[in-house]
Amino acid sequence: MASLSEPEHIFRSSLPAAAIPNVTVPEYILLNAIRPEDEHRVAVVDASDERQYTYGQTRILVKNVAAGLRNLLGIRKGDVVFVLLPNTAEYFILVLGIMWAGGVYSGGNPYAHPGEIEKQIQDSEAKVVVTDSTYFEKVKQFAHQLPILLTPVSSAAPTDKSVTPNPEGSTSVQRLLEYDGSEYVPPEPISQDDLCALPYSSGTTGLSKGVKLTHRNLLANTTRTCPIPAVPPTPAQLASVKRYVVLGLLPFFHIYGTTGICCSTMRYQGTLVVLPRYDLRLMLAALIKYEVTFTPLVPPIILQMVKSPIVNEFDLSKLKLEGVMTAAAPLPPDIQKAFEARFPGVELRQAYGLTEYSCITLSHVPLGYPRGNAKKGSVGFLIPGTEMKILDPDTGKSLPANRAGEICVRGESTMNGYFKNEEATAATIDEQGWLHTGDVGYIDDDGDVFIVERAKELIKYKGFQVPPAELEAILVAHPLIADAAVIPIPDDEAGELPAACVVLAPNSHLNEEDVIRYVGAKVASYKKVRHVEFVSSIPKSLSGKTLRRVLKDDILKRLKKTENQLI
Repeated sequence: MASLSEPEHIFRSSLPAAAIPNVTVPEYILLNAIRPEDEHRVAVVDASDERQYTYGQTRILVKNVAAGLRNLLGIRKGDVVFVLLPNTAEYFILVLGIMWAGGVYSGGNPYAHPGEIEKQIQDSEAKVVVTDSTYFEKVKQFAHQLPILLTPVSSAAPTDKSVTPNPEGSTSVQRLLEYDGSEYVPPEPISQDDLCALPYSSGTTGLSKGVKLTHRNLLANTTRTCPIPAVPPTPAQLASVKRYVVLGLLPFFHIYGTTGICCSTMRYQGTLVVLPRYDLRLMLAALIKYEVTFTPLVPPIILQMVKSPIVNEFDLSKLKLEGVMTAAAPLPPDIQKAFEARFPGVELRQAYGLTEYSCITLSHVPLGYPRGNAKKGSVGFLIPGTEMKILDPDTGKSLPANRAGEICVRGESTMNGYFKNEEATAATIDEQGWLHTGDVGYIDDDGDVFIVERAKELIKYKGFQVPPAELEAILVAHPLIADAAVIPIPDDEAGELPAACVVLAPNSHLNEEDVIRYVGAKVASYKKVRHVEFVSSIPKSLSGKTLRRVLKDDILKRLKKTENQLI
């Protein structure tokens, strides 16, 4: 149970925080953590072509990459290396190599618009861009425009003889992987307080910003959220991890992928099964073929696993899956129940995290808690070493348990601020070190935390606050609705109206009135959906968040066009 102290209502984990070893991320995750008997264990396998690396090979390659970055490309301590790749077997090898070279890793979305990619390259002051031939053209055009050293590098596997030569102006990653780093040690001391990662926060609620994370930030999060207890693990614990096989489907460039998947899997010598893109058939096939035991997912994928007939093509009795963790967006309770019915024996847990907090902030499995101990519908407990308070949005005062307000957290995982943006940093981290998340939630008497909604996404209808997630949960529970999102549209009288964007299931004949009536029967009058748009799909970021801003822009344009035609 969370503890309470005065004069403020501050909640803490009842468990002590694990000690953070005085090493860097590469040392902690890999370089100093491999026992001789683990050298030949498979660290990562690419499910697209079965390319794989053992832990012994991975350690060698990380050192090679670090030495090659410094000696071939001139990377120095503090230099940013921008990685624009889908998930690959080499991805995390490159990330650890960048950090071991003293550099700062900044991952980018390879599916982003070229203008968004250019902005991140410019804003981060990147010195090197790591990409492959597929996305080379997206960065090539910036080489002559930016006052940076731009060295695109192909990420093609060094053993793949069919790969076409690297485009002119690029250096092959093969040179880095084959560079002799056997004697490499960082020429400058790397401190835990040095930056090692510069992920960019989601732009769904504002302009994307670089989040400054140090080695200590990532280690604080990794040591306190890994699925087995404290460091160092016992031989028995390490033996059990041999069966720990994790699906690496969610994008590695996102903090969820970097810390929550790659760091936690490899620190305990699990096997990371990499998928470069999401496809339900490919995912289910990989889960069965590689006997995956644990996979982090996001609610849109859970929804497909519940509703898609594709699942019926597979013999689910062959699944070895023990647990699924979902985060990045709220999971409707009805969908959770449906998942558990369709996948009996697979424990579905929710978690909550922030890029600005190095990843996981609340989880169902912090150190020492029995598995599944958190209540259904909650996002878990505070991880050890994290404090939380709930602020009244009107008074700014901290609230006791069972009262909803803005969630604020504090701990060693808190970012060092936004890159070159003191104003945004000051608006997010106050003088007492509290990170203001912008999310609305509450903590109950047992320490379970429940998320209500993002404060910036609450719809203001005649002074009432309407949480879109609540209405979305109702909508997707309907058997004839495949997916849905709720957005605000402006209204002169009410301020904002809740509007539903609905993807109908095959052979569904629901109309607007059907949808409005269905939701209206389940909520207070002020929460009723007032407008319905039928769409072919709901746009989502690769991290699983609904892009409400995109939907809103599209619908407002459509409504404006209709209004002009009527005039």
